[in-house]
Amino acid sequence: MNTSVTSLLEFFRARMAARQALALATVVGTEGSTYRKPGAQMLIGSDRSSCGLLSGGCLEADLIERAQRVLATSAAEILTYDARTGDDPVWGLGLGCEGAMQILLQRIDEASGYEPLAFAAERIARNERGAYALVVASEDPRVAVGTAWHSASAPTGTAEAMIVERSRNRARQGGFENITVGPAGARLTAFIAALELPPRILILGAGADAEPVVQIAALVGWQITVVDHRSAYLDARRFAANTRLLEAQPQTLSAALELDDFDAAVVMSHHLVSDAAYLRALAATQVPYIGLLGPAARRRRLLGELGDSARQLGNRLYGPVGLDIGARTPEAIAVAIVAEIQAFLAGRAGESFRLAVQQNA
Repeated sequence: MNTSVTSLLEFFRARMAARQALALATVVGTEGSTYRKPGAQMLIGSDRSSCGLLSGGCLEADLIERAQRVLATSAAEILTYDARTGDDPVWGLGLGCEGAMQILLQRIDEASGYEPLAFAAERIARNERGAYALVVASEDPRVAVGTAWHSASAPTGTAEAMIVERSRNRARQGGFENITVGPAGARLTAFIAALELPPRILILGAGADAEPVVQIAALVGWQITVVDHRSAYLDARRFAANTRLLEAQPQTLSAALELDDFDAAVVMSHHLVSDAAYLRALAATQVPYIGLLGPAARRRRLLGELGDSARQLGNRLYGPVGLDIGARTPEAIAVAIVAEIQAFLAGRAGESFRLAVQQNA
C-alpha cells in the first residue's frame, strides 16, 4: 500500500470517522511498464473526492466514475487498462507506457469493517508489520470478489486459512503475490501484499532550515520526529501536520527516544556541542543513515572530538548531508537532504536516470 501511505490514511481516517463509504482501488497485477506497481492504492468517495494516483492522471477520471457504480451496488469489479495497444478507450492516448494494469475496485464501509484499510491504519500507527489479502477471483458463491482478510485474521474455512497463512508469511518477507487455493469448483484467487511502513526520520535541531526538510519529508509520507533543547523552536505552527516535536537535551537523547526505531537521522542544530552530543548518542545505535549538516571541515572537527564514537559511526555518517545538486538556499538544501535519504532507503546511488539508462544500454 502506497501513495504516500500517510496521506492515504489521513483521507481514510477522516471519512471513516464520518462513517462514509469509500471505493478502494488496488493495483493487483501489471504487465510491462506501468506508472504504479501492484499494491498501489487509491480511495474515492461518493462525492467524487479522491486520494492517490494509479497513473499519471489519465485513468483516474474513469476510475472515479466506475467507483460510483461500485459504491451504489456494493459489487466489486476487476478493471483492466492496457496501454500496449491503441484500442483501450482510456489508455489509448499515446502515453507510451507500454504496459497493462489490473485494478480491483471495491466498496469499504462499516459493514465490512473498512477492511483492509482499518487493519493497515492500526498496524502502521504502531509501526508493526502486516499483510492483507484481497479476493480477486472466486468460484465459491460464499466468498465474493473483494473479500478482505489480513495477517491477523482468524480464518473459518480451509481456503481462507491458507490465504491468511500466506499473508502472515508475506508480512515477514515483504512484497506481494497472487495465489490460487482450494478445490476445483471452489477455488479462490487472492492478491496478497505486505504493508509498507513509512520511514521514521529523526531531525535533531529545529532551526529555520529544518522547516523545509520536514515539509518535504512530510510530502513524501515519512513519519518525522523533531528534537531540540530550545522550547521556543518547537512551535507546531512552524512544521508540517503530524510532526512529533520533542524537547530534550542532547545529552539525554538516548533516554528520551528509542533511537534504534529510526531509519534515518539528520543532525542540524548549528550548535557544535549539541551536534557532538547527538552524534555520540547515534554512534551507539543501529540507525543506518546519519546525516550531518555543515561543511567538511566542521565534520572533521566533530569527528576529532568524538574519539571512539567516531569509529562507531563508520560509513553510516553522511556529511555533508545531501546530494550534490548545487543547493544554496534552505529549500534547495532540503531537497538535497530528502533526496539522499530517499536514495539510501531505496538502495539507490542517487544518480541521474539518464546515466543509469546509458550504463545499462
